[in-house]
Amino acid sequence: MKRATFRLQPVLELRRTQERAAATAAAEAATAAADADRRATDYETTLAAAVLPRSLTPGAFVSAMTLLRTAATDASAARSLATASAEQAELVRASWTEAAQRTKGLERLKERHHAAQQAAEDAAEERAVDDLVTGRAGRVHPLDASSDGEASWTR
Repeated sequence: MKRATFRLQPVLELRRTQERAAATAAAEAATAAADADRRATDYETTLAAAVLPRSLTPGAFVSAMTLLRTAATDASAARSLATASAEQAELVRASWTEAAQRTKGLERLKERHHAAQQAAEDAAEERAVDDLVTGRAGRVHPLDASSDGEASWTR
């Protein structure tokens, strides 16, 4: 008996490929978010560790304050970028989850298809065995019967 193929197999393979691509994108986005967070933390740590010397000329003081303000702006921008990267990573992870759910749905459909095929094959085999058993009992020829009325099993 020829087994029927799962007609949605190409779709399932496409969904698996999409899921793998989404998983790769999620991993890359998570790595980018972690890197952005590390850079922002480095900026913030460097800014917090900055100490002004006690004696500065007025020009040096203005320059130092301008440098600290620029560093604070850079740290703030880095933190904003880290937050945006984390949000983007979450969106990409959600996309991966959706792709995995679509794939899982098709995989369950394929499993049900195979279970139905197996049940049909089992039922066909059982019918064939039943036909053999019931067919033999109905094919007793009068010449095959022994004198005591029993059917011969050699035929």
